[in-house]
Amino acid sequence: MTPSLLIAGLAFVIWIYLILFRGGFWLARERDDRNQPAPPADTEWPSLGVVIPARNEVAMLPRSLESLLAQNYPGKLFIVAVDDESSDGTGQAARMVANNARREVVVLDGEPLPAAWTGKVWTMHKGITHAETIENPPDYLLLTDADIDYASGAVVRLVARAKAAGNVLTSLMVKLNCESLPERALIPAFVFFFQMLYPFAWVNRRAAKTAAAAGGCMLVERRVLQRAGGIAKIRDALIDDCALAKLMKAEGPIWLGLGTDVRSLRSYRHIGDVRRMVARSAYAQLNYSRPLLAVTTVAMILTYLAAPVLAIFASYPANAVAAAAWALMTFVFLPILHFYRVSPLWAAALPLIAAVYLAFTLDSAYQHWRGKGGIWKGRSQTLAVKR
Repeated sequence: MTPSLLIAGLAFVIWIYLILFRGGFWLARERDDRNQPAPPADTEWPSLGVVIPARNEVAMLPRSLESLLAQNYPGKLFIVAVDDESSDGTGQAARMVANNARREVVVLDGEPLPAAWTGKVWTMHKGITHAETIENPPDYLLLTDADIDYASGAVVRLVARAKAAGNVLTSLMVKLNCESLPERALIPAFVFFFQMLYPFAWVNRRAAKTAAAAGGCMLVERRVLQRAGGIAKIRDALIDDCALAKLMKAEGPIWLGLGTDVRSLRSYRHIGDVRRMVARSAYAQLNYSRPLLAVTTVAMILTYLAAPVLAIFASYPANAVAAAAWALMTFVFLPILHFYRVSPLWAAALPLIAAVYLAFTLDSAYQHWRGKGGIWKGRSQTLAVKR
């Protein structure tokens, strides 16, 4: 057996495994518009506190607030927006919305970031603390980002799903913008890779150890979060959503799915915008481990790059086996492209897209080594944790 045939065979076997034995991650079956339970009776709707950490989001936060205020949620719903030391007038913009709101909206000023906390978790902590200390604390907390737009019935459906299944955490991977060329090229793959790392079917299976959530939209049962130790238990987490999911899954069932009526308002018009989003936490995902980075690099090359290179340049039979592996990865990429309404022709480019993401991951490690890792809104999160 030649080295080329061996490598091609390994790539083929990897894709057979991913298709058959990785929780069907690529099928994109777990969605908020499928298997939606019936809402509870009006008298059974729980109270809900929405917590929004916001740092320099003057262009996004008012629109997100308006979408939440337009919800047809029949229970009590109030909003706590926390301005994390913004320099662009985010707090003032939020207060303007609050002054004309039909529901209660509280805008809090953030406090200086203490040691051993990441910025977003610290800001969420302030909002959650406020929600817990009012006279009648809410039954559920909706932890959401400042750039998320909710369709009018989204919160009703989210709470109905949580109530029906008894989920202690219900999270949606919000639908990201996919209009510009960089978005069409890179955003579906971002979701695809996340699903591969954390197969949603495994996340949603109580007996499975896999735990994940998407930080843009996380509905948690407040008392269960308290019982688990509160948000302070994940104070130093850069990937706070998955850390919260792990914490909550130890307490009860969780659910994660693709969102169709909860969308991101943020655009990624340039490839650098996507790079910054990925590089912020990619090396943290590898636990800042150089050996794990090396293993990941080799695995990415073998899984995504070897097959097209050998299909084009190797001789028979290695090129045929490699072409089959390339065909498998192309096929597997189609469902998420369909979900994002992107041309299926992009599927054949998955190896090139994966190479771009590998470059983003290496850049994430490089920025960490330079002491500039985890940059979020001008703040280095890794420095905040390690200082």
